[in-house]
Amino acid sequence: MNLPNKLTLGRIILTPFMVAALLIDFPMHTALALLLFAAASLTDMLDGKIARKNNLITDFGKFADPLADKILVLAALLCFVQNGWCDCVAVIIVLFREFTVTSIRLIAAAKGEVIAANIFGKIKTVTQMSAIILIMVMQSVLDLLALLGVEPGTILTLDTAFFIAGEILVWISTVFAIISGIVYVFQNRKFISEI
Repeated sequence: MNLPNKLTLGRIILTPFMVAALLIDFPMHTALALLLFAAASLTDMLDGKIARKNNLITDFGKFADPLADKILVLAALLCFVQNGWCDCVAVIIVLFREFTVTSIRLIAAAKGEVIAANIFGKIKTVTQMSAIILIMVMQSVLDLLALLGVEPGTILTLDTAFFIAGEILVWISTVFAIISGIVYVFQNRKFISEI
């Protein structure tokens, strides 16, 4: 297995640890989740660059890389819903988009074709990962303030402001998910018409 594919698998392996850090309450758990998510996101940037630079692009990488992104991002968003950090409607839309795109990929794979991610999917992933990182940063600030014993009223005010900011970020990334999903379906409509 080449290095880019190992990095992709590393992203998948980091995901359950990030989930545990998000869902298990201990001091600065969100900061740990943030570090794990950032490390996993870094592997997403590196695997593609290394694969292209060293001509290590494989069918496995074309399929597994976007799948690893989906696993990481959806795990984080579902944990956000569980923690009350974002509304579930945007996450449901993203889930619908991801299931649709993955279904088309599976149909193409059954016909011997591998569909690589396009630029719109990459923009979607960047906006999602950026939103997730910023939300975790905001929640880490709240964790730190609570640890420092800052007045609960101040934390509550910030929590409300951070929730609104987080919702805006999630919805911006959801709009990109919708656009990229529509483009993906349109570009690969031949696989849908053959069903």
